[in-house]
Amino acid sequence: MLYVVATPIGNLGDITLRALDVLKLVDLIAAEDTRHSGILLKHYKIDKPLISYHEHNEAMRTAQLVERLAAGENIALITDAGTPGLSDPGARLVRECIKRELPFTILPGPSSILTALIGSGFSTDKFFFVGFLPNKSGGRERELRAAAARDETTVFFESPHRLMKTLRAAVEILQDRQLCVARELTKKFEEFRRSMASELLAHYEAHPPKGEIVLVIAGRARLRRADKFNGSAERRPTE
Repeated sequence: MLYVVATPIGNLGDITLRALDVLKLVDLIAAEDTRHSGILLKHYKIDKPLISYHEHNEAMRTAQLVERLAAGENIALITDAGTPGLSDPGARLVRECIKRELPFTILPGPSSILTALIGSGFSTDKFFFVGFLPNKSGGRERELRAAAARDETTVFFESPHRLMKTLRAAVEILQDRQLCVARELTKKFEEFRRSMASELLAHYEAHPPKGEIVLVIAGRARLRRADKFNGSAERRPTE
């Protein structure tokens, strides 16, 4: 049986009891970064064989793991943070299990996407998750323009060393749209900073960001509702 196990996105205390039970039960743990996951396993005194499973060896490891699953082994798949298969390796292995009719199950848990979305205060009725913004400026600007055209809230992953480039592009493309930089989620210095791109850019130029970042962009629907509210507030009854 394959167990796709969600792990903490920052605070080690966020792991589920079921995840701990499974990690203690399985024959093998496949991890995106064995050194990083080793910290989690050591914290909970879990001593199991550990192998790497990342984007550079995913094809080879998938073939190996499928054979071990077919032989009856129980294997847990974990990533550095959150759920495998979502902007992290794992989807290929799940698809192969489906193809080979091998049993698997998903253990839900912490999610930086949902944590950032709810913490942003923007609409949660509908949202669009993109994943990591492209490295190249052209692709990054296309994604930001697409977000500007959406009624739904848009959620991106971003790295601290690229955030400034993204905010500079957002100043031109998103203008008065509200953004939220969700940073170091569930950790000691967790931050939800909400403002327009120009103000966020000024802040992070003065205070360079650290840690993993989720960028949330309010949808057009929120902007229209705000305009409607402001317009109604400014109207005065006629005599």
